[in-house]
Amino acid sequence: MSRKRISLRQELPLLVWLVIVWGALWQDFSPGNLLFGTLLAVGVARLFYLPPVELSGRFNILHAVPFALAFVGKVVVASAQVLYLAAVRGPKVTNAVVAVKLRSHQDLIVTATGHVISLIPGSLVVDVDRSTSTLYLHALNITSKKDVEGLRNEVRSIEAGLIRIMGTADELEEVRMEAGA
Repeated sequence: MSRKRISLRQELPLLVWLVIVWGALWQDFSPGNLLFGTLLAVGVARLFYLPPVELSGRFNILHAVPFALAFVGKVVVASAQVLYLAAVRGPKVTNAVVAVKLRSHQDLIVTATGHVISLIPGSLVVDVDRSTSTLYLHALNITSKKDVEGLRNEVRSIEAGLIRIMGTADELEEVRMEAGA
């Protein structure tokens, strides 16, 4: 089976990311280690089928910085909430698995949204349906339909932030229309 050739422009972000991960795993960013990581990344990309990462061609730093700061704030607040739930409520905490349908069908946005959610204590992505862009989250302290809707709104808010940072023009317009409505 022959696969369609991917342009270097499309493949470059993946290769750069693989080299950064290689350096981070070895905790060595020396030129020799990064060169070896580059050779490995190119080898992996050529030998194994990796779906192309479709990029929108835009990155908005003016939205990225506030998003990162808000993320750190959410991690701090959620850590305190999980500490409280573990220390005070213990095994009485109610959990739920909640499905959240996302706007974006881009693998990059869906994956980034899932990772951001999983990095915030108290929730974890347990499954992803790529065909419908639905994340299934296991979440702590879900006791009512209001809590479920709050979680869905939080996830869609995070997705909207990521779309503002690196989404397509159509997705950005959809987020703007929803915000104006």
